[in-house]
Amino acid sequence: MFTLDSIETFEQEIKKSRFLAVAGPIASEAAAKEFFAAHSDPAANHNCWAWRIGQSYRFNDDGEPSGTAGKPILQALDGQSLDNVAVVVTRWFGGILLGSGGLVRAYGGTAAACLRTASKVPIIATIEAHIACGFGDLALVQARLAARPGVQITAETFDADGAELAVTLPEADAQEIVRMVTDITSGRAVIKLPDKRPS
Repeated sequence: MFTLDSIETFEQEIKKSRFLAVAGPIASEAAAKEFFAAHSDPAANHNCWAWRIGQSYRFNDDGEPSGTAGKPILQALDGQSLDNVAVVVTRWFGGILLGSGGLVRAYGGTAAACLRTASKVPIIATIEAHIACGFGDLALVQARLAARPGVQITAETFDADGAELAVTLPEADAQEIVRMVTDITSGRAVIKLPDKRPS
């Protein structure tokens, strides 16, 4: 699966109607709503949209005949194996009716063309881990984690004994990273992975 690297736009005219697609990465349904609010044109005839995050998805025809706009946009997302992405296709009516089939092709085609030109990045499955270590090991642990691709320190809390780091790890590398932290701290660090006892 892939997501988008940044926001992409694509515009075309079909039988005098102007269609503008805007696609971008999102992390939540709330982010999708914000994206649509930011990229819809209230002066346009229709702002049709779709988004997908994992098994969750929504789409909206915004006044076009049912099934002719939102669903084809969602199918364009799924057809390119995209996840965590929102697309809005705005239409300014040009006076010529397209019919149901024409609308499906126009909305789905505009979304698909936009997504084809967008810069994509693979979605890497990650897990959240917690690493507790003493102050003596902290700088080395932080440096080694920062040097690993895909690893992010998302929070740090301190107490009298040292620090606890909340860390996002690529799932495929989690065990190797745990071994590395254990080795560089000579087993002094306590590492908690999801649904597992401390290691």
